[in-house]
Amino acid sequence: MFTSLVLLVVYIIVLALVVGLLHYLIDAIPVQEPFNRWAKLALLVVSVLIIIFMLLDFVGVVDGGSPRLGK
Repeated sequence: MFTSLVLLVVYIIVLALVVGLLHYLIDAIPVQEPFNRWAKLALLVVSVLIIIFMLLDFVGVVDGGSPRLGK
């Protein structure tokens, strides 16, 4: 249980770093404003869904997918 909790924390930290980098890249690329806003919104939705699925996998609700954190 402790090992899977540590893995969950590491995965969340890595995900936060990747999302932060993508957020920076979205700001750095000179595009029109509506696309910039929609790209940030899509990034937020995808990252929240990934965190929800990782937490559900940790408690054992979701079966399948990789990596397997709960067992």
